[in-house]
Amino acid sequence: MPETGRLFLECSIRRLSELTPRIETCLGKLTPEQVWARGGENENAIGNLVLHLCGNLRQWIVCGVGGLADTRDRDSEFAARGGASTAELGAHLRETVDAATAVIAALAPERLVAPLVVQGYSVSVLEAVYHVVEHFSMHTGQILFATKMLTGTDLGFYRHLSGKQAQ
Repeated sequence: MPETGRLFLECSIRRLSELTPRIETCLGKLTPEQVWARGGENENAIGNLVLHLCGNLRQWIVCGVGGLADTRDRDSEFAARGGASTAELGAHLRETVDAATAVIAALAPERLVAPLVVQGYSVSVLEAVYHVVEHFSMHTGQILFATKMLTGTDLGFYRHLSGKQAQ
């Protein structure tokens, strides 16, 4: 288990570390108005999604797995209608991802089976990490899609694969 556990933890860190610059790229291509634009009241702006990702990472990993006090106000992540600039959102995201990946990196693989309760859910440490990476990936996809829609541009993340044969 330790080898498999370490591989899982390293893969989780790598995935969060790969996706974060993609969100930062999106933030850099958007105006503040675009970052906070909503198509309707039941939709989230990119700014809301970034705040939500930070809240989720902090609650599940930094606090839940890392043992810090949980002070998350989830509703405020979705209620925000502006306020933070694209630079502030990017810095907040980077800081939160760095804190979460530090907690994950410090985990002993044997701890992956340990139980904990986060957001009212009884899960193992492995489930908490898996949840966060899956959740982060899902919302990153939403941010990428929204950015493409708002800018009408290809973000170029897979440009290096263009013209290559599938292997």
